[in-house]
Amino acid sequence: MAQSSPLILRLLASSVTASARAGKIIKDVMTRGELGIIEKGTEKNDVQTEADRSAQRCIVASLTKQFPNVTIIGEEGPLGGTNEVPSDWLVTESDQSILDLNCPPTFINTSPDDIVVWVDPLDGTSEYTEGLLDHVTVLIGIAVQGRAVAGVIHQPYHNYKTVKDTPGRTLWGLVGLGVGGFTPVDPPKDKFVITTSRSHRDKMVSNALEALSPDEIISVGGAGHKVLVVLEGRAHAYVYASRGCKKWDTCAPEAILEASGGSLTDIHGKHYSYDKDAPFPDAQGIFATAKGVDHGALIGKLPQDIRDAFPY
Repeated sequence: MAQSSPLILRLLASSVTASARAGKIIKDVMTRGELGIIEKGTEKNDVQTEADRSAQRCIVASLTKQFPNVTIIGEEGPLGGTNEVPSDWLVTESDQSILDLNCPPTFINTSPDDIVVWVDPLDGTSEYTEGLLDHVTVLIGIAVQGRAVAGVIHQPYHNYKTVKDTPGRTLWGLVGLGVGGFTPVDPPKDKFVITTSRSHRDKMVSNALEALSPDEIISVGGAGHKVLVVLEGRAHAYVYASRGCKKWDTCAPEAILEASGGSLTDIHGKHYSYDKDAPFPDAQGIFATAKGVDHGALIGKLPQDIRDAFPY
């Protein structure tokens, strides 16, 4: 029975189904063509759409109804409770294949007080508004005692150019258990490839990339999408020497990458804390590597002036 499964597995299994429902909402908004775009702040390309708002309401309401004692933090802030969403947005089903797995001993007795869920309902909003739909992801990250340990990345438009009415795909990971929904691929052996931001590229980001001397740079939108580029073997690393990312951008990708054998830290090689009081910005940048890549050695190639630009 689902209720007999450890909390971490039940939460992960429910996050998988909630992310897929949120993905359908995102596609429905695009189909209607009324995106409801508003400017969120003063940062360039910092926008919010009706898809962001509705997808978050779906995820938060669904998870809150099932796990009322778990802390949930969404990118779009408070948007209403479970009584304020359409009934068909309340997801109560869980992914049975996850519930059937053996929980890592570390998480068997995890309590709600230990957990914070970080939700980015639509990662890659700028790309969504520009029609770059394969960049769009739904991110649900699960932190236990401050560490990102489980996560879900849903791609609503996976293979949308070749598959009509694509259902998308959902990837998940739990540290100590592994990953599901995809098979990680090793990066190229004949060249060194880095992925980074396509729209938030300043001098510091460019200097960091230059110091690492990649043979190729893949510039894409969304933190979730960039980690997918690493997981799919198209790049060895995701490097972003900037303060532009937030905890909801990186919690799920970090957990899945770590569960696959890779690593995601700041540019000093330290893991971020994802507890409920953690500041939202990833103020020391992002440095992620695929399984088999020497994370520390690669970070060691960054010059001191770049490290000094991101003090603790």
